[in-house]
Amino acid sequence: MVDMADATQPERMVEPWLRNTLSAVPAVPRAVLHALELARENVEHWTPQLTDEEIHATPFGLTPYAFHVRHMAHSLDRLLTYAEGAPLNLMQRAALSVELEPGMSTQAMLAEFESALREAAGRIRRLPLDQLEAPRAVGAKGLPATLGGLLVHLADHTQRHAGQAVTTAKLLLALRASRAANV
Repeated sequence: MVDMADATQPERMVEPWLRNTLSAVPAVPRAVLHALELARENVEHWTPQLTDEEIHATPFGLTPYAFHVRHMAHSLDRLLTYAEGAPLNLMQRAALSVELEPGMSTQAMLAEFESALREAAGRIRRLPLDQLEAPRAVGAKGLPATLGGLLVHLADHTQRHAGQAVTTAKLLLALRASRAANV
């Protein structure tokens, strides 16, 4: 078993939060930024191993890999809009309906994801961190939240979908290997 906290391991094997990075950033946004970095590393590791067809596949009825990556990108924008105290605009609402659409190339999906991560990191750094308990409204119903709660959810939600993407990628690769073995 790999000890993730072992400082002698190559940096890529140690999770971002254990690398002593972003030390000038306050704890809450630092944790969120580390969660986004871990999601980036997972997507960068698994995506090149999949074909354009595989990223849209639904093995055993699972949600496609591409959905999880696109949903992370789009939900970062939506959740940060709420964190900033604003409602979603028409483009953000429309983006909800395209996350499951097949046909986006792997390259375009990665570009969208990387752009969303860069934009999110900048927005997170600009949030008023002295107002973590400030009320925020979420969704069309204006459900109650706080700035701090949205930041924590942003990290949790991104990691949840990154984990689902990794699991789907592993399954797709296992299915590919199984088909190759049976040929």
